[in-house]
Amino acid sequence: MTAAPSLIRPARRRLGVGAAVALAGLTLAACGGSSNAFSSSSSSTSAAASGAASSAAGAGTKSLTVGGANFTEMLVAQQLYGQLLAKNGYTISYKAVDNREVYEPALEQGQIDVVPEYAATMANFMSKRVNGTAAKDIATADAKETVNAMQPLLQQKGLTALQPSAALDANAFAVTKKFAEANNLKTLSDLAKLNKPIKLAAPAECKDRPFCQVGLEKTYGLKISQLIPLGFGSPQAKQAVVSGKADLVETGTTDATLDSLGLVVLQDDKGLQLADNIVPVVNTQKAGTPEVSALLDKLSTVLTTQDLAQLDLKVDAERQKPEDVAKAYLASKGL
Repeated sequence: MTAAPSLIRPARRRLGVGAAVALAGLTLAACGGSSNAFSSSSSSTSAAASGAASSAAGAGTKSLTVGGANFTEMLVAQQLYGQLLAKNGYTISYKAVDNREVYEPALEQGQIDVVPEYAATMANFMSKRVNGTAAKDIATADAKETVNAMQPLLQQKGLTALQPSAALDANAFAVTKKFAEANNLKTLSDLAKLNKPIKLAAPAECKDRPFCQVGLEKTYGLKISQLIPLGFGSPQAKQAVVSGKADLVETGTTDATLDSLGLVVLQDDKGLQLADNIVPVVNTQKAGTPEVSALLDKLSTVLTTQDLAQLDLKVDAERQKPEDVAKAYLASKGL
């Protein structure tokens, strides 16, 4: 994402625009195609389908490449999309790469046909991709509003965003359950009403970020008396709150370890964070069909933030494979 100041996150997806055009033709590394539980395809099959699609604008193809970023959450989402499509007659291959600067141009060119995206991050990326690096950010805290805002920009590049899911991967702030219950806290506004100094466990750069300490103070009126410089959602940061050295920890909405640690996220009731909901983005010519849309919309309708957190946990903590986790989830939802 080009609006890097917005979130304090690992560099997994908050990336810049600069190399987008230069990297457009980069060869993409295959990821996970042979291990798909429902189907497999060769690169030659995908290439043939791409050629057929090019001669029939908007006709779509039954051979699609699902791709995107190469980290746990996105690999799981790619498998969810791919396996759902494969179960309904599509031949699927997978291509995952390091960052958006590589896969977005590949999506435009039809080297990749379907990607899971983060709505707000993609919206701001496309604003600068289409209108230049000085263009303003267009994402808001509302997922549908954000998708609607970026749709015209995507269309200029031959892309389409489908229905966003309720699954949100954004900054979150947590306290101990004991503290929340004792003070009847459910929201960040509730915490601010206590009018007490707050020790925040978060990365050092949180101090200057509008969606971290600056936003907490400006939007909610929180009094951050001390920033304890620890990693984003790290075990050390969460333990600081558990031990009482800190009152609040910055983590993510898909952190599935909080409950076991006796921590609870306070609701962002004033919409400080942007709507980084998971949303499918497709190459319109090759995958922008009513059938693909209907299938992926079914998944977006049921996928929640809690679901996403548990899927991430199964891969990262339990060492399950993304394809196996995705297969089990789809089965559990009747998909």
